[in-house]
Amino acid sequence: MRQTATLLVLAVVSAVPILVGDRYLAHIAVMVCLMGIMALSMNLMLKVGQLSLAQVVFMATGAYGSALMSMEWGLPPVVTIAVAGIASGLLAIVLGPFLLRIRGVYFVLLTFALAQVVNLILQDWVSLTGGNSGLFNIPRLELFGIRMARPETLYPVALSLFALAFAVTFILDRTRGGWAMYSIEENEDLSRALGVDVTAWRVWTFGLSGLMAGMAGGLYAHLIGFLSPDAFTFHAISVSILVINVVGGVRSPLGPVVGALLLVPLPEVLRDAHQYQLLVYGLLLIVFIAFFRSGITGFLFDSSHVPATRLSRLRQLMRIK
Repeated sequence: MRQTATLLVLAVVSAVPILVGDRYLAHIAVMVCLMGIMALSMNLMLKVGQLSLAQVVFMATGAYGSALMSMEWGLPPVVTIAVAGIASGLLAIVLGPFLLRIRGVYFVLLTFALAQVVNLILQDWVSLTGGNSGLFNIPRLELFGIRMARPETLYPVALSLFALAFAVTFILDRTRGGWAMYSIEENEDLSRALGVDVTAWRVWTFGLSGLMAGMAGGLYAHLIGFLSPDAFTFHAISVSILVINVVGGVRSPLGPVVGALLLVPLPEVLRDAHQYQLLVYGLLLIVFIAFFRSGITGFLFDSSHVPATRLSRLRQLMRIK
């Protein structure tokens, strides 16, 4: 009941930028959608017990890939965004078997190092990426003959993509796959004993998260019209989507949605005190980790018992006595 009410509130809130028609509000709303998709991509990995800081890699791959395909090959952005998203997902699937062999803090450090290496490549490969000067005049998205150069026109597309990412995560969360993902996080050895192919699930989850991040990156490129490595740093993306998940809640797919809605506008609130943004993020992490470990949605929906329930449910679904 509470989840239904929350969904209705979110649906009403999402309609406000369309009804108001304000460009500034629409820009913030588009960024909420994009960062929400990124947070959902990280949330998928958290559900299989892995904190991935490589999501910014797939976002950058999608952004630069889509921008370059549209600029160099003249392909329409609606095509390049889809292709770049798929390419990012395939990249994640290729890297998955190697990266996901590592567990715990070592995996976090490995994905952090990968993100740093990719950012350095973006800075140094000047002939392809433009280096620190970036890529300019990236074609704007066009759909049904409408050129979406303004946030007001792009927002419905961003919202639709965000809603699709949420729907996929929400449905997966309530299927046999969702039970398997939660069981892997809770007890990997028991999951293997129940017949779950842990490695395959982690790799395919990594691929799905990469696809989502790549699509978000592609849309970002054609929204801003300019790309530089500064947009794909640890502080700009990884810290933000991690805090969104912690504050919103990891257990429920609604967590990243609520977290994005609350935290993405934060830089605008702190515009006159931008230097304190990371301090605020740090304080929020401390408060929620210390007192609200299940986040806002966990506090509202009382989901602390979910993992054990899902593990037993997995056993029933697999018909193991």
